[in-house]
Parts: sequence; structure tokens; C-alpha cells
Amino acid sequence: MSATANTTITYESLHRFTAEALCAAGVSEADAATTADVLTTTDAWGVFTHGTKLLAGYLRRLKLGGLRVRGIPRIVAHGGAWATVDGDAALGQVASVLAMRTAIAKAKQQGIAFVGVRNSCHFGAAGYYTWLAAKEGLIGLAMANDVPSVAAPGSRGAILGSNPLSYAVPAGRHAPLLLDMSTATVAGGKVYAARMRGEPIPDNWIVGADGRPTTDASIYPQTGALQPAAGHKGYGIALLIETLSGVLSGAAFTWRVGNWMWDDGMQPTNHGAAFIALDVNTIMPAAQFAQRMEMLVDEIHAAPLADGAKRLCVPGEMGWERHAHAMQHGITLPSDVMEKLESVSVETGVPLSFLKT
Repeated sequence: MSATANTTITYESLHRFTAEALCAAGVSEADAATTADVLTTTDAWGVFTHGTKLLAGYLRRLKLGGLRVRGIPRIVAHGGAWATVDGDAALGQVASVLAMRTAIAKAKQQGIAFVGVRNSCHFGAAGYYTWLAAKEGLIGLAMANDVPSVAAPGSRGAILGSNPLSYAVPAGRHAPLLLDMSTATVAGGKVYAARMRGEPIPDNWIVGADGRPTTDASIYPQTGALQPAAGHKGYGIALLIETLSGVLSGAAFTWRVGNWMWDDGMQPTNHGAAFIALDVNTIMPAAQFAQRMEMLVDEIHAAPLADGAKRLCVPGEMGWERHAHAMQHGITLPSDVMEKLESVSVETGVPLSFLKT
């Protein structure tokens, strides 16, 4: 079978295929289900760059040993409102779910909690973990570091990773506010796509070896680096993320982080991550907070629109609409995602029998 067009499948079928592919690689059923939850939910939000498209890359690392098939993330240190998780070089999603659930449990006792993760790997979409907190009525924050690919203002090359940041806030009758952002101006994948097409790019996407903006996508990532979002502001936020998820957690930071996509796949990457949960009920009654959040969202929705604008949205609103549609009608995967899943099927022997007719 060759994927030549978008393909619509059910959430359950995609989840099952993803979990079975991971199990075929030797991952436990529980860890496979956790990772499948993260990846499939991300696809349902319409964020296809961080969903099941990543499965092939994870399987490569599992096969070569850079990800431990039977790694067991565990809490190695803790106090009343904090903990440190060692990911044991297992799938990053498994360590991250453990960390956020630990933060949630501690926040319910202490009001707020911080959990750092070390010896992990790429964890997918940060928004999944903050959603875990929002589902239980807490405010969640999640962040992670990565191998440097983003310049700092004035640098000649990459200084920090694209270091993602997410927050989720329960909002009463509304879906949770959910922001999931990179601290780079643009995703590296968009630069790659332009490079493959031989097209120029906007001059605020990357800088060349001289540290100056360029429209030449062909130099990335060999000699080019992504520009930080909003210049010094994005750089400052990325540095905080590096501090919390890399330095404070005991993980690798900056160039000490392994490149999970492009290295030989045989060594752990020692990515870091950090998770914060805040129980609003310790500060004000949860029902009062929900009512106030509803007022805030309603106020934004009712604000005057600029000419040509159709609506005002809060972070995550369109993603939740895509999620609701996907759960009822299936997830429409782009052809490039299907091509990756076909390669997974060939490698693992798990059939692509989930196609929706």
C-alpha cells in the first residue's frame, strides 16, 4: 500500500497501531499505551509534527539502544513540594507522564509542586502533560530542553535548543486554555521543507554562519541556526527553560544534550524536562476560579474584531475543536505521516489494518 493522499482513521485504531508497534519493539504494554496516548492525542489536536510521525524515530533508537526498551523511570529524590525523576533512558513520554502525575499529587498536598526529569529523551508535545493537570482542575506547566538549534541575539551559531513551553489552565465550561510553543521563531521542519523544495525563506527564520539573517534555507542546520522567537524575549525564556529542565534537574544542557534525530541512535541523549502543577483550590475555591476563568474567556470572545477577523480565540481553542471532530469523525493524517507509518508497519510487521473505509 502506498500513501499518496491524506488518510482518515479512528483515534482508537491509530492508538492501537502505535501501541502494537512499540510492543513489537519490546516495549511493555503499559509504556506502549502511555506513549500511544501522547502521540495519538497530539495528532487529534492536529499537531502532526509531534504525533505518530515521530514513531519511526523512536523505534530506531529503541532498536539501536539509545532508548532502553525496558527502562524504568523512577523518582530518585523528593521533598514535600518537589521531586527528581531519572528517566532511565526510557521513552520520554513515559518519564514525563510519571513526572507530571507526581507533580499533580504533590500539588494537591502542598498547593504547588515542581518535578525535574533527567536522563530522558524527546518527549513529544509538551501540551499533553499540562493537559493532564488541567483535567484534574490544576494549572500545569511543562518544558524541556534540546540540542542547540537556536541562535541568541548577536551569536554566530546555535546557543540553545528550541526548548518548548506549555501551560494549561482549566476554564470552567470552556475547554482548558492550552498553549504549547517553541522558543524559536519557526519550527525547523518548515526550514527543511523549504530547503527540499529549493525555495527561499523569510529573513526572520534563520541566521547564517555570520550571525546575520538569511533567506537561504540550504545552509540549515549545517551552518545556519533558527532565530529566537521575539528576539531577546524568546532567548530569555529559552534560557529559563534550560535552567529548570537541564541545570536544576541534573540532565544534560546545551551541547551536552544528544541529538535524538540525527546521532547514531546508540547512546542515551540525557534530555531534561520540568513540570509544575498548581492546585488553584488551595488559593480560592475551585468553583470560584472556574467562574472567573469563564468570565475571562467570555470577555475575550466578546471583544471587538479587527476588519476581516471572524473570531477571537484563546490558546488551544482551535486545537480542542479539531480534537472533538477527530474523536467523532476520525483523524485525517497528512500523506507524510502515513508514509512514516507505512515504514513502521514494514519494520515491525504490525499491519496497517486500521484504515477507515
